[in-house]
Amino acid sequence: MKLIEKTLNGICVFEPKVFGDHRGYFFESFRADMIPEDLNFVQDNESLSSKNILRGLHFQNPPHDQGKLVRVTSGAVLDIAVDIRKGSPSYGQHFKTVLSSENKFVMWIPPGFAHGFLTLKDNTRFLYKCTNYYNQASEGGLNWNDPELAIDWGIKKPILSEKDNNYPSFKNFRSAFDYV
Repeated sequence: MKLIEKTLNGICVFEPKVFGDHRGYFFESFRADMIPEDLNFVQDNESLSSKNILRGLHFQNPPHDQGKLVRVTSGAVLDIAVDIRKGSPSYGQHFKTVLSSENKFVMWIPPGFAHGFLTLKDNTRFLYKCTNYYNQASEGGLNWNDPELAIDWGIKKPILSEKDNNYPSFKNFRSAFDYV
């Protein structure tokens, strides 16, 4: 597993070493020593989406905040993480990358980031390993197309849930996360 990018004071993108032959391939998608934090994953999630589905930008407020290790097993996504930690030098900035079944990249998103993705292909399967359990009362989000965040999703009218379409703007957001 090779660290190929570290940005926004915590986001890490890893490229696994893939061993392939006529039978298929094998690779390690997670190693406890790949992230310099003591992680305890307690929940795995999976979503399946057709092309042009946008999910996000989501987060869970403390004390139910979640770190997420994410990857795509079929299809591709444009993955976005926005720093929402008060006092962070990168507060309000975003990072984006393509995760796909072809590149097999794995991305670590620590607590304190809003997260979302846009599917680039039909039948995209997205996997999350989470460091805390989902808690509906702690759920939060930001508006996906907020001009202040200036995220170029590459699409004008993605397919959204009603909830994702109605999240507040960043300027009206009051973060419960502190930068440490």
